[in-house]
Amino acid sequence: MTAAPKNETTGESEKPTALPTDLPKDASRRLKELEDGLFTSDLSVNEFLLVKEVGFHPLGFVMGSSIYHTGLQVRKFTKSEELTKLTEAMYNARELAMTRMEEEADELGADGVVGVRLDVNYYEWGNDAAEFIAMGTAVKAENGQSYRNKVGKPFTSDLSGQDFWTIMQTGHVPQGLVMGTCVYHIAHRGLGQAISSMGQNVELPNFTQALYEARELAMTRMQDEANELGASGIVGVRLEEKSHQWGSHTIEFLSLGTAVTKTSAEVTLPRPTTIISLDN
Repeated sequence: MTAAPKNETTGESEKPTALPTDLPKDASRRLKELEDGLFTSDLSVNEFLLVKEVGFHPLGFVMGSSIYHTGLQVRKFTKSEELTKLTEAMYNARELAMTRMEEEADELGADGVVGVRLDVNYYEWGNDAAEFIAMGTAVKAENGQSYRNKVGKPFTSDLSGQDFWTIMQTGHVPQGLVMGTCVYHIAHRGLGQAISSMGQNVELPNFTQALYEARELAMTRMQDEANELGASGIVGVRLEEKSHQWGSHTIEFLSLGTAVTKTSAEVTLPRPTTIISLDN
């Protein structure tokens, strides 16, 4: 996860805030125990076995957290537009959480993190603050080969253990969990617009265009991240929509997926067995 949203005025990437370099004292102690041979994992039993079968050993459950205050941005009642300050806040907060998770994986000497989840929690003591959490299972290749990505970090992937096994069998390797986000204000309809469409089957072009543009921005930013990792494709893409605590006319569009590269032409997926009918 390396690309940041671009400033609509200058066209330049807006850099995230300073990245963390230190782990909490308790995290370092917990990771030291994992380095001594104990492992923890949030993978199910089936996922654990499939990850082992494809040649990776789970090292430990890793996580990163960032409690982030989202500022205010003035929005116009009748204008649909991106709220760039909120977009930047939501992106930076997730980037901080992801970076801290990657630091824990680095501490374990991991090649990657599988089954990554990104969550957002709100608490009563902070109406304008949210906790962003990234978590997953750090893994290391058993054959000694490095699977770190183009920028030298452990790969990250939100694929399930089953999907991770399948993608590896096709000669593809995950490079990173990539994302694009866009916080967008959708204009309210005027009284005249509401009256003119009352009782009719008719498209609402202002709503259509606003949602269309917001999704396009999120998808484009996700693809920009994949390109920076030198990926050949993105699998498992999903597009989430959340209003958080901003009200119904302000929505965050979050696009997520796992960037992959093709490293081998060999496909080792088991072929389906042919069933011969003996009825005739």
